[in-house]
Parts: sequence; C-alpha cells; structure tokens
Amino acid sequence: MKIVVLKFGGTSVGSIKKIKKVAEIIVGYKRKNYKVVVVSSAMSGVTNELIKKSSEISNNFPITEYDVLVSTGEQIACSLIAGRLIHKGYMSRSWLAWQIPILTVGAHKNSRINQINKIKIIKYLRKGGIPIITGFQGVNNDNRITTIGRGGSDASAIMLAKFFRAERCIIYTDVEGVYTTDPNKLKKAKKIKVISYEEMLEMASLGAKVMQPVSIQDARLNRIDIEVKSSFKNKSGTLITKRSNIINNKIVTGISSTQNDSKVSLIGVKDKPGVAAAIFKPLSKNLVNVDMVVQNISANGKETDLTFTIKTDDLNKTKKIIQENKTINYRKLVFEKGVSKISVIGVGMITTPGVTFRMFQTLANKQINIKVISTSEIKISVLIDKINTQRALIALHKEFKLDHKK
Repeated sequence: MKIVVLKFGGTSVGSIKKIKKVAEIIVGYKRKNYKVVVVSSAMSGVTNELIKKSSEISNNFPITEYDVLVSTGEQIACSLIAGRLIHKGYMSRSWLAWQIPILTVGAHKNSRINQINKIKIIKYLRKGGIPIITGFQGVNNDNRITTIGRGGSDASAIMLAKFFRAERCIIYTDVEGVYTTDPNKLKKAKKIKVISYEEMLEMASLGAKVMQPVSIQDARLNRIDIEVKSSFKNKSGTLITKRSNIINNKIVTGISSTQNDSKVSLIGVKDKPGVAAAIFKPLSKNLVNVDMVVQNISANGKETDLTFTIKTDDLNKTKKIIQENKTINYRKLVFEKGVSKISVIGVGMITTPGVTFRMFQTLANKQINIKVISTSEIKISVLIDKINTQRALIALHKEFKLDHKK
C-alpha cells in the first residue's frame, strides 16, 4: 500500500473553516491514490484551557487524570475532521489511541510510543477508509490513557509513519516550512528547502518552534523523512532528512536566537571532584534547565569560576537553590539578566575552517561583546546583551549569505 501520514497542528484545525480546509487537503491525497492516515492535534487553545481547568480544580491535580483530561482536545478535532470527510462522501472515522491501540511506556505526561497495533487500521485502509487518529496520546500497560508531552502529535505521526512504513510523513502547520531564522524577527529570512535531522534538532532545541526536539530525534532514529508544509498555502515546504540526502553548498544553514535568558556565575569555587555535580544536581531536581556552561580553572588549580545560563523565569528559584546549597563554597555569586544566545548552525561547518573567526569578527565589527562561547560539531553559540540581538542576527545572516535564495 502507498501510505501517507498527514499530521495537522492546532492552528491548522483552529476553527471550523480551517477544518473544512484540512478536509480538502486530505481529499487531495486520496485522489492521488494514497492510503491516507491522518493525525490531528487539538484545536488551538483547547489544551491550554483544559490545563487551566485542572489547576482551578486542584494545585496538585493527579497526573493520571491530567492525561485523561488533556487528551480530550484531540478527540474533538478528530471527530470534526472525520465528520467533514463523511459529509463530503468519504468513508472516515475517528480513532482514539486506546482503540488501535497505541502502546506507551514511561511516566504520565511524558510517555513514549513503544508499539502500535496495525491490524485494525490496515483493515480499515484496505476498505478505503480514512482513519483520523488522535495525536499526543496512547495507553499504558495499566490500560490508562497517557500523553507524550506538549507537541507530541508530531511524535505520534512519526511513529505511525514508522510502523505503517509510510512513503511520506507530512507535518502541516501555520508556516510554510523551516526558515534560516525566525521570520518574525528578520524579514530577510529564507525558507530552507532541505535540512538535516541534526541541524533541525539544534534549531528546535535553540527555540525554533516548528517541531519539538524529541519528535525530530524520533524521526532521526527511525530514519523517517519529514515534510513541513503550510495548511493555508499550497506551496512546497521543507524536507527534514539525513545528511547524505542533502547536496548543499551552504556552510551555515540557519541562525537561532533565544529570549529571556540570564547568566549565573559562581566566582572562586573550591575546585575538587564532584563540585559541578553538587551545583547542578539540586537545579536538575527542581526542574531548572541549564544551558551554556563554561568553567575556568585558576592558575594555581585550587579555584574555578563556573558560568551557566538559565531562563530568566527560573532566576529567583536558582538564586535560592544555590544560596541554600551548603555543599559548595565560593567567593561570589553574580547574576545577570538581559542576555541572549545567538547560534549559527550547519553541517557544512564540520569541513569548513574559519567559521568561528567569521562569526566573532562579524560581531566585533558591530561592537557586540561576547560573554560566553559554546560549541558543538555543527553549532557555535555565543551569549550577548539582549539589546544587541537584532543587530547580531542581521549581521550574521548577511555574513553567511543566508539572505540569498536557496
């Protein structure tokens, strides 16, 4: 069977008018002789409203019931899509994850899909039906509904594509694809035609909101090519695929920038084995996400300065945790708000010397001071004053010729 998996995000099914448009897109693939498997998110805003209701009921709402509650949003959207397709004369029905079933492992609110029973859906496809499957959810060994994290409908689509050996997996959203940088921040941002899993993973983890990092990692591990397209415009999108499929003379593929970061520095920390773990363990336990980490050892080898970044929302919590941590000794604790991380990303950097110099020189030419540097095989990140973010973005986008059409 020639199967295509189509996933529609919350903005794509955000109103009755949009759902009617989604039905037209689905019918288009049906007419091309595809067996169509549809995955839908909840209508935009619905999940947030359900979460709000749970918090109004209790500040300690049970996670088992949380999953039952928030999973209902997808049920509504799927029913409406199926209803529209039936109205148009097609055989369709909604499928809840437990009806298939889609089996998950792991904790509530953050489970992972482990197995999908294909028998019922295969039979339905062979009869000519269009299954509309709830994304973001599954059922565990205790026969309880589970959810797989915000943005989890992408992961549902990817795993369905894997188990059904789909020829295509297409993520429909409110943007035309993946861009060289956030088009809301820079009008000269260009749509990327093809991007590797690794580059997309870096961009997503650095703030690109097209897809969740865990979904991209699932696609990478299972070698599922993903197309990202707009449900509102009939234009080609972005293909996310493995490196060997990409012929690209671009050194840098994209640039990401973060907002609302803060820098934390512990000056004069007594250097001994386990000191870094002693600092970061309580932060981890309190769900503080630590990003860039830089450590400088003193000349005498007895002290170290440790700097890392966090989200500003976690600043007060972080300050309290460190000050109450009696297992570490330091001379001074310094906090700095109003910083931003700029990252250049591209697999071409692996084989191209001089990228670091070009990035630093470009920022120097604009009189932008670098506070922290962090690198990986395909990424260079720097921390700068937030006030300079836009100027840095424009300058780097131009330096690496991302303004040019791809």
